[in-house]
Amino acid sequence: MKLFRDLLRDYRFAIAFWVLCLLIAFAALSLFSPYDPTRWGQAPRDLRPSAEHWLGTDSNGQDVFWNATFAVRNSLIIAVIAGVVSRIIAVAIGMVAGYRGGMWDRTLMFVSDSLLVIPLFLIIVMMAMLIRASLNLATLGLLLAFFGWAWDARLIRSQMLSLRERDFTQTAILSGTGTLKLVINEYMPYTTPLIFSTLINNMAWAIGLEITLAILGLLDMSIPTLGTMLYWAINYQAILLGRWWWVTTPILLSVLLFIALYWLSVSISEYLDPRTRVQRVGA
Repeated sequence: MKLFRDLLRDYRFAIAFWVLCLLIAFAALSLFSPYDPTRWGQAPRDLRPSAEHWLGTDSNGQDVFWNATFAVRNSLIIAVIAGVVSRIIAVAIGMVAGYRGGMWDRTLMFVSDSLLVIPLFLIIVMMAMLIRASLNLATLGLLLAFFGWAWDARLIRSQMLSLRERDFTQTAILSGTGTLKLVINEYMPYTTPLIFSTLINNMAWAIGLEITLAILGLLDMSIPTLGTMLYWAINYQAILLGRWWWVTTPILLSVLLFIALYWLSVSISEYLDPRTRVQRVGA
Protein backbone atom coordinates (compact mmCIF):
# COMPACT_ATOMS: atom_id res chain seq x y z
CA MET A 1 0.00 0.00 0.00
CA LYS A 2 2.89 2.39 0.75
CA LEU A 3 4.27 1.77 -2.75
CA PHE A 4 0.88 2.56 -4.29
CA ARG A 5 0.46 5.73 -2.19
CA ASP A 6 3.93 6.92 -3.15
CA LEU A 7 3.22 6.35 -6.82
CA LEU A 8 -0.09 8.20 -6.61
CA ARG A 9 1.81 11.33 -5.60
CA ASP A 10 3.07 11.46 -9.17
CA TYR A 11 0.26 13.06 -11.17
CA ARG A 12 1.30 11.10 -14.26
CA PHE A 13 0.84 7.77 -12.49
CA ALA A 14 -2.42 8.88 -10.86
CA ILE A 15 -3.99 10.00 -14.13
CA ALA A 16 -2.67 7.03 -16.10
CA PHE A 17 -3.75 4.54 -13.44
CA TRP A 18 -7.34 5.78 -13.28
CA VAL A 19 -7.60 6.10 -17.05
CA LEU A 20 -6.36 2.53 -17.44
CA CYS A 21 -8.80 1.34 -14.76
CA LEU A 22 -11.65 3.01 -16.64
CA LEU A 23 -10.55 1.41 -19.89
CA ILE A 24 -10.34 -2.03 -18.24
CA ALA A 25 -13.80 -1.52 -16.71
CA PHE A 26 -15.04 -0.42 -20.13
CA ALA A 27 -13.57 -3.58 -21.66
CA ALA A 28 -15.20 -5.69 -18.93
CA LEU A 29 -18.61 -4.43 -20.05
CA SER A 30 -18.20 -6.66 -23.10
CA LEU A 31 -19.20 -9.56 -20.84
CA PHE A 32 -22.69 -8.03 -20.59
CA SER A 33 -23.10 -7.06 -24.25
CA PRO A 34 -26.54 -7.84 -25.73
CA TYR A 35 -24.95 -8.12 -29.17
CA ASP A 36 -22.71 -10.69 -30.85
CA PRO A 37 -19.60 -8.73 -31.97
CA THR A 38 -19.01 -11.06 -34.93
CA ARG A 39 -22.48 -10.59 -36.47
CA TRP A 40 -23.63 -7.71 -38.64
CA GLY A 41 -27.07 -6.21 -39.05
CA GLN A 42 -28.08 -6.50 -35.41
CA ALA A 43 -29.01 -2.81 -35.21
CA PRO A 44 -30.21 -0.15 -37.67
CA ARG A 45 -27.33 1.20 -39.71
CA ASP A 46 -25.66 4.61 -39.38
CA LEU A 47 -27.69 5.96 -36.46
CA ARG A 48 -26.39 8.94 -34.53
CA PRO A 49 -25.74 8.67 -30.78
CA SER A 50 -28.98 8.41 -28.83
CA ALA A 51 -30.42 7.07 -25.61
CA GLU A 52 -30.81 3.64 -27.21
CA HIS A 53 -27.39 3.59 -28.92
CA TRP A 54 -25.03 5.72 -26.81
CA LEU A 55 -22.32 5.98 -29.46
CA GLY A 56 -24.55 5.39 -32.46
CA THR A 57 -24.31 2.52 -34.92
CA ASP A 58 -22.04 1.84 -37.89
CA SER A 59 -22.60 0.86 -41.51
CA ASN A 60 -22.25 -2.83 -40.57
CA GLY A 61 -25.31 -2.63 -38.36
CA GLN A 62 -23.37 -2.88 -35.10
CA ASP A 63 -23.72 -0.81 -31.95
CA VAL A 64 -20.51 1.27 -31.72
CA PHE A 65 -20.48 1.39 -27.89
CA TRP A 66 -20.71 -2.36 -27.37
CA ASN A 67 -18.39 -3.06 -30.28
CA ALA A 68 -15.83 -0.72 -28.72
CA THR A 69 -15.93 -2.67 -25.44
CA PHE A 70 -14.90 -5.81 -27.31
CA ALA A 71 -12.30 -3.84 -29.29
CA VAL A 72 -10.56 -2.50 -26.17
CA ARG A 73 -10.67 -5.91 -24.49
CA ASN A 74 -9.18 -7.72 -27.48
CA SER A 75 -6.48 -5.10 -28.08
CA LEU A 76 -5.46 -5.34 -24.41
CA ILE A 77 -5.33 -9.14 -24.64
CA ILE A 78 -2.99 -8.91 -27.64
CA ALA A 79 -0.83 -6.33 -25.83
CA VAL A 80 -0.56 -8.40 -22.63
CA ILE A 81 0.38 -11.58 -24.51
CA ALA A 82 2.98 -9.75 -26.61
CA GLY A 83 4.38 -7.82 -23.65
CA VAL A 84 4.66 -10.68 -21.15
CA VAL A 85 6.05 -13.29 -23.56
CA SER A 86 8.56 -10.87 -25.09
CA ARG A 87 9.69 -9.81 -21.56
CA ILE A 88 10.37 -13.44 -20.65
CA ILE A 89 12.50 -13.85 -23.77
CA ALA A 90 14.24 -10.47 -23.40
CA VAL A 91 15.07 -10.92 -19.70
CA ALA A 92 16.34 -14.47 -20.15
CA ILE A 93 18.53 -13.65 -23.16
CA GLY A 94 19.72 -10.29 -21.85
CA MET A 95 20.73 -11.60 -18.44
CA VAL A 96 22.42 -14.74 -19.73
CA ALA A 97 24.35 -12.81 -22.40
CA GLY A 98 25.39 -10.06 -19.99
CA TYR A 99 26.33 -12.27 -17.05
CA ARG A 100 27.93 -15.23 -18.81
CA GLY A 101 29.69 -13.30 -21.59
CA GLY A 102 32.02 -15.09 -24.01
CA MET A 103 30.42 -17.45 -26.51
CA TRP A 104 27.01 -17.11 -24.86
CA ASP A 105 27.12 -13.36 -25.33
CA ARG A 106 28.30 -13.49 -28.94
CA THR A 107 25.74 -16.11 -29.97
CA LEU A 108 22.73 -14.52 -28.29
CA MET A 109 23.63 -11.02 -29.45
CA PHE A 110 24.08 -12.31 -33.00
CA VAL A 111 20.49 -13.54 -32.92
CA SER A 112 19.33 -10.26 -31.36
CA ASP A 113 21.22 -8.11 -33.85
CA SER A 114 19.84 -10.15 -36.72
CA LEU A 115 16.31 -9.20 -35.67
CA LEU A 116 17.34 -5.56 -35.26
CA VAL A 117 18.85 -5.10 -38.71
CA ILE A 118 16.08 -6.73 -40.75
CA PRO A 119 13.10 -4.58 -41.87
CA LEU A 120 10.93 -5.71 -38.97
CA PHE A 121 7.65 -4.21 -40.11
CA LEU A 122 7.88 -5.81 -43.54
CA ILE A 123 8.69 -9.19 -41.98
CA ILE A 124 5.69 -8.94 -39.65
CA VAL A 125 3.44 -7.96 -42.56
CA MET A 126 4.70 -10.94 -44.58
CA MET A 127 4.18 -13.32 -41.64
CA ALA A 128 0.68 -11.94 -41.06
CA MET A 129 -0.15 -12.55 -44.72
CA LEU A 130 1.14 -16.13 -44.54
CA ILE A 131 -0.78 -17.10 -41.39
CA ARG A 132 -3.77 -14.81 -41.85
CA ALA A 133 -6.23 -17.71 -41.86
CA SER A 134 -5.18 -18.72 -38.32
CA LEU A 135 -4.33 -15.26 -37.01
CA ASN A 136 -6.43 -14.95 -33.83
CA LEU A 137 -5.72 -12.90 -30.71
CA ALA A 138 -3.28 -15.42 -29.23
CA THR A 139 -1.30 -16.06 -32.41
CA LEU A 140 -1.05 -12.34 -33.17
CA GLY A 141 0.21 -11.67 -29.64
CA LEU A 142 2.80 -14.45 -29.95
CA LEU A 143 3.86 -13.21 -33.39
CA LEU A 144 4.48 -9.71 -32.04
CA ALA A 145 6.24 -11.14 -28.98
CA PHE A 146 8.64 -13.12 -31.17
CA PHE A 147 9.76 -9.95 -32.93
CA GLY A 148 9.48 -7.56 -29.99
CA TRP A 149 12.24 -8.66 -27.61
CA ALA A 150 15.52 -8.00 -29.42
CA TRP A 151 16.16 -4.33 -28.57
CA ASP A 152 15.05 -4.76 -24.96
CA ALA A 153 17.31 -7.79 -24.54
CA ARG A 154 20.25 -5.64 -25.63
CA LEU A 155 19.30 -2.98 -23.06
CA ILE A 156 19.09 -5.56 -20.28
CA ARG A 157 22.42 -7.05 -21.40
CA SER A 158 24.06 -3.62 -21.21
CA GLN A 159 22.84 -3.15 -17.67
CA MET A 160 24.02 -6.64 -16.70
CA LEU A 161 27.49 -5.89 -18.09
CA SER A 162 27.62 -2.83 -15.86
CA LEU A 163 26.33 -4.64 -12.78
CA ARG A 164 28.73 -7.54 -13.27
CA GLU A 165 31.69 -5.17 -12.78
CA ARG A 166 30.36 -3.61 -9.56
CA ASP A 167 32.07 -4.30 -6.25
CA PHE A 168 28.99 -5.95 -4.72
CA THR A 169 29.08 -8.61 -7.45
CA GLN A 170 32.63 -9.62 -6.58
CA THR A 171 31.77 -9.58 -2.88
CA ALA A 172 28.73 -11.82 -3.43
CA ILE A 173 30.70 -14.28 -5.56
CA LEU A 174 33.54 -14.49 -3.02
CA SER A 175 31.04 -15.09 -0.23
CA GLY A 176 29.64 -18.12 -2.09
CA THR A 177 26.37 -16.62 -3.32
CA GLY A 178 24.80 -18.72 -6.07
CA THR A 179 24.09 -17.28 -9.51
CA LEU A 180 20.31 -17.42 -9.16
CA LYS A 181 20.36 -15.79 -5.72
CA LEU A 182 22.79 -13.15 -6.98
CA VAL A 183 20.51 -12.28 -9.88
CA ILE A 184 17.33 -12.12 -7.77
CA ASN A 185 18.74 -10.31 -4.73
CA GLU A 186 21.34 -8.01 -6.28
CA TYR A 187 20.52 -7.51 -9.95
CA MET A 188 16.70 -7.49 -10.03
CA PRO A 189 16.33 -4.21 -8.03
CA TYR A 190 18.41 -2.51 -10.72
CA THR A 191 16.84 -4.22 -13.74
CA THR A 192 13.19 -4.10 -12.56
CA PRO A 193 12.63 -0.47 -13.66
CA LEU A 194 13.95 -1.31 -17.11
CA ILE A 195 11.83 -4.47 -17.31
CA PHE A 196 8.68 -2.60 -16.27
CA SER A 197 9.23 0.29 -18.63
CA THR A 198 10.02 -1.97 -21.58
CA LEU A 199 7.00 -4.15 -20.74
CA ILE A 200 4.59 -1.24 -20.88
CA ASN A 201 6.32 0.27 -23.91
CA ASN A 202 6.13 -3.07 -25.68
CA MET A 203 2.40 -3.28 -24.93
CA ALA A 204 1.91 0.14 -26.52
CA TRP A 205 4.03 -0.97 -29.51
CA ALA A 206 1.91 -4.12 -29.90
CA ILE A 207 -1.33 -2.12 -29.87
CA GLY A 208 0.05 0.31 -32.42
CA LEU A 209 1.20 -2.50 -34.69
CA GLU A 210 -2.12 -4.31 -34.33
CA ILE A 211 -3.90 -1.13 -35.45
CA THR A 212 -1.53 -0.78 -38.41
CA LEU A 213 -1.96 -4.40 -39.52
CA ALA A 214 -5.74 -4.11 -39.22
CA ILE A 215 -5.88 -0.92 -41.28
CA LEU A 216 -3.88 -2.75 -43.96
CA GLY A 217 -6.51 -5.50 -43.88
CA LEU A 218 -4.14 -8.24 -42.72
CA LEU A 219 -6.10 -9.40 -39.66
CA ASP A 220 -9.34 -11.29 -39.19
CA MET A 221 -11.83 -8.45 -39.66
CA SER A 222 -14.58 -10.35 -37.85
CA ILE A 223 -12.70 -9.95 -34.55
CA PRO A 224 -13.34 -6.49 -33.09
CA THR A 225 -10.20 -4.60 -32.11
CA LEU A 226 -9.30 -0.94 -32.15
CA GLY A 227 -7.61 -1.55 -35.47
CA THR A 228 -10.52 -3.35 -37.12
CA MET A 229 -12.92 -0.63 -35.95
CA LEU A 230 -10.74 1.92 -37.71
CA TYR A 231 -10.49 -0.31 -40.78
CA TRP A 232 -14.24 -0.50 -41.23
CA ALA A 233 -14.67 3.22 -40.54
CA ILE A 234 -12.08 4.06 -43.19
CA ASN A 235 -13.44 1.45 -45.60
CA TYR A 236 -16.94 2.95 -45.41
CA GLN A 237 -15.55 6.52 -45.62
CA ALA A 238 -17.03 7.48 -42.27
CA ILE A 239 -15.16 10.80 -42.17
CA LEU A 240 -16.39 11.95 -45.60
CA LEU A 241 -19.95 10.89 -44.84
CA GLY A 242 -19.99 12.72 -41.50
CA ARG A 243 -20.27 9.64 -39.29
CA TRP A 244 -17.92 11.14 -36.73
CA TRP A 245 -19.09 8.96 -33.84
CA TRP A 246 -17.89 5.85 -35.65
CA VAL A 247 -14.33 6.96 -36.42
CA THR A 248 -13.86 9.13 -33.31
CA THR A 249 -14.55 6.31 -30.83
CA PRO A 250 -11.56 4.03 -31.68
CA ILE A 251 -9.26 7.04 -32.16
CA LEU A 252 -10.03 8.52 -28.73
CA LEU A 253 -9.78 5.11 -27.04
CA SER A 254 -6.42 4.47 -28.72
CA VAL A 255 -5.05 7.88 -27.71
CA LEU A 256 -6.16 7.40 -24.09
CA LEU A 257 -4.59 3.95 -24.01
CA PHE A 258 -1.28 5.14 -25.46
CA ILE A 259 -1.05 8.10 -23.05
CA ALA A 260 -1.94 5.96 -20.03
CA LEU A 261 0.64 3.30 -20.88
CA TYR A 262 3.35 5.88 -21.55
CA TRP A 263 2.81 7.74 -18.29
CA LEU A 264 2.66 4.48 -16.34
CA SER A 265 5.95 3.43 -17.89
CA VAL A 266 7.70 6.72 -17.07
CA SER A 267 6.39 7.08 -13.51
CA ILE A 268 6.99 3.44 -12.45
CA SER A 269 10.46 3.43 -14.01
CA GLU A 270 11.45 6.62 -12.19
CA TYR A 271 10.07 5.39 -8.87
CA LEU A 272 11.79 1.99 -8.99
CA ASP A 273 15.12 3.40 -10.18
CA PRO A 274 17.49 3.17 -7.17
CA ARG A 275 19.21 6.44 -8.17
CA THR A 276 15.99 8.49 -8.08
CA ARG A 277 15.01 6.73 -4.85
CA VAL A 278 18.23 7.94 -3.20
CA GLN A 279 17.51 11.45 -4.47
CA ARG A 280 14.00 11.35 -2.97
CA VAL A 281 15.33 10.17 0.40
CA GLY A 282 18.02 12.85 0.33
CA ALA A 283 15.45 15.50 -0.50
